[in-house]
Amino acid sequence: MRILHTMIRVGDLERSLAFYTQVLGMRLLRRKDYPDGRFTLAFVGYGPESEAAALELTHNWDTPAYELGNGFGHVALEVDDAAAACAEIKKRGGVVTREAGPMKHGTTVIAFVQDPDGYKIELIQKSA
Repeated sequence: MRILHTMIRVGDLERSLAFYTQVLGMRLLRRKDYPDGRFTLAFVGYGPESEAAALELTHNWDTPAYELGNGFGHVALEVDDAAAACAEIKKRGGVVTREAGPMKHGTTVIAFVQDPDGYKIELIQKSA
């Protein structure tokens, strides 16, 4: 078994696609409209779905925004250098909500950024 994808609902699909592709550097893997159900599914990721997990962005056409709730935590991405990744994300117009540094009560270097819908993305620096 393996993880195929994680789904999040987004209020503005084009804005979210721009964030995940232009700010975080993912690729749009596939996209399909479902007119009868009035929704679109877009899958983004860093590699082919046959080899890597993807993020499914679900856009319900009649829902412009969602409440994040308190059950969802974050999506985690591994990066070579968390500080450099934060700088690049800011340069591309992204929002860094926690600068790179050691995690509380640990030594792993992490940072957090936020997507246009308010979802948290954790950047975890590769271990040496």
